[in-house]
Amino acid sequence: MLKFLSKYPPLKQLKMSFGVQRFMLILGLSIVSFFILVAIFADFIAPYGFAQLQYENGEYFGSQIAPGGSHIWGTTVGGFDVFSRVVYGTRTAIAVIVVAVILSILVGVLLGLLSGYFAGWLDRILVLVADAVYAFPSLLLAISLSIVISGGRSGFWSGILAAGLSITVIFIPQYYRAMRAETLRIKQEAFVESAQVLGASSFRILFRHIFRNATRTLPIIFTLNASEAILTLAGLGFLGFGIDPTMGAEWGYDLNRSVADVSAGIWWTSIFPGSAIVLVVLGITLVGESLNDLADPRLRKRQVAEIE
Repeated sequence: MLKFLSKYPPLKQLKMSFGVQRFMLILGLSIVSFFILVAIFADFIAPYGFAQLQYENGEYFGSQIAPGGSHIWGTTVGGFDVFSRVVYGTRTAIAVIVVAVILSILVGVLLGLLSGYFAGWLDRILVLVADAVYAFPSLLLAISLSIVISGGRSGFWSGILAAGLSITVIFIPQYYRAMRAETLRIKQEAFVESAQVLGASSFRILFRHIFRNATRTLPIIFTLNASEAILTLAGLGFLGFGIDPTMGAEWGYDLNRSVADVSAGIWWTSIFPGSAIVLVVLGITLVGESLNDLADPRLRKRQVAEIE
């Protein structure tokens, strides 16, 4: 298990980092790991359910209670416990990231391999479609797809699937373009031509020779897209196209409900879910930027020269 984890890009390249770069990578990994653990153990961390409104004796929590006592982060205008909503919102965010990024990687990488290797009419059509997707504002496209998929607000798993699929469509062109560019470059290499001369099938060349050498940039795109997925999910929830609050906790929805509270001096209903969004995006971005620096030999040489 440890040997497998040591091959994971962030951990593998941690040994290559130094100075401020290592600090950024460690800080980013620590933040991301913390939120992943919170998502896994949300049932044990949160004192109440994400949609719970009453104590065990049947008494209601109350609306907009200040932090303290049995509600360490206070309650919302709807009477939900803020701390529990933020904790369970972590699980929703992680689930959407997993669905959106994994699906977009699978589809985008496959299309990029086929487009770059076979070229021709398939390549022209896929490039045109990718450019067309890029022409739409990402949030507007996500809203439109979310409405088509779920009809607006939905349950927990259906909402995660709807949000994940709508974000997937936005990310596919990014993986497609990166994989297509790498495939076009690698298929000109001598080892690919040698495999073709020896009679290797296109399937073997694509997945054994090209794919294994074309995934260098995928971890970087993965981390950057993960942070974008959080912001897109929050945007959907804020605009009212996310998950129903009685079906699951979502930070964007909670921010939307806290807008009126800010002008009344009720800060706790917005500061905690907003801080959670900022911290997750910060952690993932730090990891992504560190991986980008480590993957660029020119940046590594410049940093070594500066140290010397």
